[in-house]
Amino acid sequence: MAVRYSYLSQQFENCPELWEELKKFVKTGDFTLGKPLYEFEDNFASLIGTKYAIGVNSGTDALKIALRALGVGAGDEVITAANTFVATVGAIAEIGAIPIFIDVDETFCMDVELLEQAITPKTKAIVPVHFTGYMTKMDKVMDLAKKHKLVVVEDACQSILAEWKGKKAGTWGDAAAFSLHPLKNLNVWSDGGIIVTNNPLLDKEIRLLRNHGLINRDTVEILGYNSRLDTFQAVVANWLLPQAVAISHKRISNAKRLDDAFNKIAEIKVPNRINDMRIVYHLYIVFAERRDELLKFCLNRGIEAKIHYPIPIYKQKALGNYYNLMQFPVTDHQAQNVISFPCDQHLNDLQLVEITNSVKEFYSL
Repeated sequence: MAVRYSYLSQQFENCPELWEELKKFVKTGDFTLGKPLYEFEDNFASLIGTKYAIGVNSGTDALKIALRALGVGAGDEVITAANTFVATVGAIAEIGAIPIFIDVDETFCMDVELLEQAITPKTKAIVPVHFTGYMTKMDKVMDLAKKHKLVVVEDACQSILAEWKGKKAGTWGDAAAFSLHPLKNLNVWSDGGIIVTNNPLLDKEIRLLRNHGLINRDTVEILGYNSRLDTFQAVVANWLLPQAVAISHKRISNAKRLDDAFNKIAEIKVPNRINDMRIVYHLYIVFAERRDELLKFCLNRGIEAKIHYPIPIYKQKALGNYYNLMQFPVTDHQAQNVISFPCDQHLNDLQLVEITNSVKEFYSL
């Protein structure tokens, strides 16, 4: 039995009410900064629990614009995790800032015990990455940020509705970035992103930056970006948003079933599921002996397992030799040993069993 990774064909195969909404919307011609976008922003802010939400064209731009709005710029150091997707680092670099990496811990997120020693007089910001659906231990981050007068932008692109100690991802820092990429837990039909904050002045600045710095059609207050979330995509997002909580519950339920089965396989190590943390499993990751052989076996069986990510960002060619000389042993260990399996809300019971039975069969050969 094949088990696909992408669920998009199932998610949107039977949604006549969405098509009706799109047909109505197209007739309005309200394509740029239209009414459905502002409705989505209000709905998203309510979902997360912040005062403001601002739609932009990607999660990458959400990070970039939030950092710039907070005054981060050329030559400033921004501390982030050594285990992350390139977008985190690209957003920092695009505004001329310098990414400073620290290693991660068992949560796949930055090791907050290493944070203070990375702070220098050039440090301006911290970008904790809530990676895979886990959350950074944000109470420690915020304590250090306050102590050293640093701004915090949460990279929550993979962790919508995750929580640490009962407080949601996106509600801890000065601002937070979310992604609406098609394979995120709350998604649209193209790239999309959204920034949340509780600061009214920051909300105003971000809205300027996402729309060329225009305060009206003819007046440019600051030089900004062309980074509006398409109103068409906001129609899709408004249709899906009421399902967001149920989606997170189903992913958590599926992950528990996989955990229970994998815990019976000696060659698989299930990551620690942290107390006080609501993990939402954008990625379902375990550690596997003979990982590369297992991956090949699963792919040959039609189970679309993946590796996130085999080459850590700090070792990538694009970052040059400077970071490659550094050592981040936990990040390296994870890159060499993790494997990702489908865990989404559209999997059925037989597919979940097929995943775990195939892994069990591999290790019995």
